[in-house]
Amino acid sequence: MRSLILITFFTLLPLALSTTSSKRGLCHVPSPDHPSDDTIWTSTPNSDLTWYYNYKYEPSSAYASILSLQYVPMLWGASDSDTGTPFLDSVTAQIKAGANISYVLGFNEPDGTSATGGSQIEPGLAARTWIREVEPLRELGVRLGAPAVTGSPGGWEWLVKWFEECKGGCNPDFMPVHWYGGFEGLASHVGQAMGTYPNMTIWVTEYGYPNQNLKDTQSFFNTSMEWFDRIENITHYSYFGAFRSSVSNIGPNSAMLTQSGKLTDIGSWYLGGVATNNIPNKSSAATSSHVPLHLCFVSTAQTASSGEFWDARWCGLRSLL
Repeated sequence: MRSLILITFFTLLPLALSTTSSKRGLCHVPSPDHPSDDTIWTSTPNSDLTWYYNYKYEPSSAYASILSLQYVPMLWGASDSDTGTPFLDSVTAQIKAGANISYVLGFNEPDGTSATGGSQIEPGLAARTWIREVEPLRELGVRLGAPAVTGSPGGWEWLVKWFEECKGGCNPDFMPVHWYGGFEGLASHVGQAMGTYPNMTIWVTEYGYPNQNLKDTQSFFNTSMEWFDRIENITHYSYFGAFRSSVSNIGPNSAMLTQSGKLTDIGSWYLGGVATNNIPNKSSAATSSHVPLHLCFVSTAQTASSGEFWDARWCGLRSLL
């Protein structure tokens, strides 16, 4: 049944061969232990990166003066105790100061729990906060990203409730998508987003294939990136892997940097370069590419739709944010 759905999905989607990689962005949290790593993403000649986000209101200091890399602010979460409009005020001030802010991102995995890195926001609170903090940016010409829910079925359910709570007051322009699993599941999930929200473009702001061997990880990476570049309605995407393999919470083979901070094949390909043959390892002292699965994960056999990947993969990232 899933194969039939996927075949139908590919048949119906509009395809547009891409001659550039302007869709490609960077999902990046600056490294406190290795600040020199932050410059890798902007020092590579002819890099394909055009935009980035860091889960925050304001740009990372390492990229604040780099005009070729457009910053996309994010309102990560919300609380009942929040007062005022700090996100709105910050973005407005940046624009008035001359910043090129064309887009903002909404809440990060609001259907996920705080224990797994989600912002854990009730749809009603998220709706009230959005109307106060995000919707007014439309008047400044900023295009608005909907809340980026997890890839579990609960994510779609949360979005339905959020739109109901908004009562017409929330009008996002594009739908961010997160996915951690194989390519078939990724394509099906994106297809569901397109079918459910046909009037929005799609941004895939986090994706990866956790804890797989190097060959399968690279195959997934190349297949998904080529597909994103061909699908007209996917306008932006950012691979989750801009960190060293020794701190990766989705498995060392997914990382774009080795344990010593060198670009892996995936890292170089993502920047528009050639294979480096640098093998990522889990430990900075490791010498073999065969590493054990990250202890945070329950099992690589779990399907992403079960939600167990989502709960598990964040256990390491929390220390980075």
